[in-house]
Amino acid sequence: MTDTQTDGYWYEERSERDRAREVLEALRTYRAAERAMRRRTRDEMSMGENELLALRYLFRQPGHAAAPAALVAYLGISPAATSVLIDRLERSGHVQRDLDASGHPTAVRATEHADVEVRHTLSRMHELMYSVASGMDAQAQANVADFLRAMADAVDGLEPSDAADQQQS
Repeated sequence: MTDTQTDGYWYEERSERDRAREVLEALRTYRAAERAMRRRTRDEMSMGENELLALRYLFRQPGHAAAPAALVAYLGISPAATSVLIDRLERSGHVQRDLDASGHPTAVRATEHADVEVRHTLSRMHELMYSVASGMDAQAQANVADFLRAMADAVDGLEPSDAADQQQS
């Protein structure tokens, strides 16, 4: 829709503010749907939010492993709470600890069981999301990606000029 196009021949043209409100409402609707999906995933996998975040973090690391201190920093929880979380994930078969010669943990590694379970639980949703994104033309994809990055900066409190300066650094 162009800026001068109207919703119908007898309707007033929508204002910039109305269009912006519609975009923000669509984003709120998406966020609510995503929160519901995360709740369903936690319920299906019998895990808490931090456990899922820890697995997600590990899957993005080389070898699906990271030092326990990296999980502490990523999750923003205490070392003791992280140790309890790792214990739970280890008991459920989702992670294993890599130990040094003296028995101290050097890394936490996501297991094949965790990979299979996460893929099974999330594969249908990922397929649907990919289908939506791939159904857009290249310009729409670029516009949406730019919009979402700018919104992430906005909710993180960054001014657009600050974000551009950081990307160049």
